[in-house]
Amino acid sequence: MDAPELLEFPTDFPLKIMGEAQDGFAQAIAIVVCHHAPDFDPATMEMRASSNGKYLSLTCTVRATSRAQLDDLYRDLTSHPMVKVVL
Repeated sequence: MDAPELLEFPTDFPLKIMGEAQDGFAQAIAIVVCHHAPDFDPATMEMRASSNGKYLSLTCTVRATSRAQLDDLYRDLTSHPMVKVVL
């Protein structure tokens, strides 16, 4: 028997993606997110640098339509070479 869904779809789902602050990080993440959520507007991405400026945290809120979509997006983000952590 499948476990019940904890989320009702569609839903707005925030993802926090962290990596080293480097040129092209936000753009690379926007490309991955848009691949899985074509209606995502990169202009809505929230960016916050760490206190020492070494790391950058990006918050991308996507309109998730299924658990499979979120799983695929999470898998692609966590395997991206620029990404350290996805929450």
